Amino acid sequence: QVQLVESGGGLVQTGGSLRLSCAASGSTFSINVIGWYRQAPGKQRELVAAISSGGITTYADSVKGRLTISRDNAKNTVYLQMNSLKPEDTAVYYCNAHFTTASGAPADTWGQGTLVTVSS
Repeated sequence: QVQLVESGGGLVQTGGSLRLSCAASGSTFSINVIGWYRQAPGKQRELVAAISSGGITTYADSVKGRLTISRDNAKNTVYLQMNSLKPEDTAVYYCNAHFTTASGAPADTWGQGTLVTVSS
């Protein structure tokens, strides 16, 4: 199994920056994709960015050019660098991992979330 712990959220002014971290533990070798999602009040959870085990990245159109996903394999950690933050980026940010179980079945797991608040 895989466990995820997010950190790095907080309060920042418009135009500011934050870096979120997602630390993975357990069967990290089985992880195929790690993604950052966010959920704003009253809205559905949406994909922000994702990175595959091969290093391929994808971003939501709303964050392209402002947010960057990266990973440190030695630390089993994925980062989300957020620059030029806007009030509409305010949300709880969740880390998600798609992995393969010992029986070969696909599975996914979520972290507990970290709150990002951007003040205007």
